[in-house]
Amino acid sequence: MSPSSQPLRIALISLHTSPGAEPGSGDAGGMNVVVRHQAEALGALGHTVEILTRRSSSATPATIELAPGVTLRFLDAGPAAAVTKGEHEGFIDEFRLGIAAHGPYDLMHSHHWFSGMAALPLAEDLGIPHVQSFHSIAAEESTPLSFGERPESPGRLAGESWLAHESDAIVAISEAEAETVVTRLGGAVDRVVVVPPGVDSAVFHPVALHLPEAAPYALVAARLQPLKGLDLAIEAIAAVPEAVRPELVISGDASADFDGYIGELKALAARNGIEDRVHFVGPQSRSNLATLMREARLVLVPSHSETYGLVALEAGASGVPVVAAASGGLREAVLDGVTGVVLESREPTAWADAITGILTQPELAARLSTAAREHAESMSWTKSAELLAHVYRSLLTAEAGTWKRELL
Repeated sequence: MSPSSQPLRIALISLHTSPGAEPGSGDAGGMNVVVRHQAEALGALGHTVEILTRRSSSATPATIELAPGVTLRFLDAGPAAAVTKGEHEGFIDEFRLGIAAHGPYDLMHSHHWFSGMAALPLAEDLGIPHVQSFHSIAAEESTPLSFGERPESPGRLAGESWLAHESDAIVAISEAEAETVVTRLGGAVDRVVVVPPGVDSAVFHPVALHLPEAAPYALVAARLQPLKGLDLAIEAIAAVPEAVRPELVISGDASADFDGYIGELKALAARNGIEDRVHFVGPQSRSNLATLMREARLVLVPSHSETYGLVALEAGASGVPVVAAASGGLREAVLDGVTGVVLESREPTAWADAITGILTQPELAARLSTAAREHAESMSWTKSAELLAHVYRSLLTAEAGTWKRELL
């Protein structure tokens, strides 16, 4: 078997959050979806994949088989309990020791900076490539980029810069994230490659039959934290004319870092006079979320920052128009005027106008819906995994400094 076709032994490192957790619960979000689906797609391509994450419960088994060739492995580092996200910096060294007890691996791919800080020194010691994906990148508090994305722990800014300079490759999920790696962290352009996500178009699909709606609603699906702009979603719905105003369904939960945030959002809804029209339904399973999406009239993604905006792509696969903020990768996840509406403004009235336009113009909604589904169908997890595997093989077979030229 030639090196270009030999199955790889891949370690995917996810220290602070388990890709087996439901998105929207705790710190589980789009990163969890990406890691799990890429892992399962890599396994289906014949590779052996181990996902290594921290044990956050004493009831968790040592391993879980997620799919053929894909193992989720729980390592002891810190207490076997849920902790705030920032506390994970203190577990990096112990987690590295846990990784070292397993393998062998052909390469390590770290997700988020905690994971990279644990894995990169070990990969260097073992003489294997280290790939880094950030999923979110810190900003200096003095910059306009700082809202909602300040460092959770003291070493983050320096750690991310070190990872950007020392990793063999940086895999970004969007062109927007790739630019941030280069401009904010100083990563070398020739070591940064974009691997877009996929979407499961069988799980996320349009409704087969449109039935009369008792209570039309708009949906927000996210971790409940200020970064996600949920205050804007509530104020936008309140600004929609009452005659066409939809309910607002919010799927997700607040992590330990944002205890009390749901209460703040409920108070905001009450101040805007729509407390009876805003419904918090908690984190949902993938199948339940897909049902919520396909039955929604539109999906709102008002985040201050998104490296991609996977929820927007899932909404598109569900044939539902999206109204999104013009932040980060959302400009790539939503094609403005084609699959949805992308807004530069964060004024609630501007969002209300966009929402009202989709609700009151059936032809516009249908056009956006059709195009959104077509766009989503062009993106699959298999395609994403094939490109990722190409990145891995290029690192393993190319001479130093030439891997990206071979990839492109």
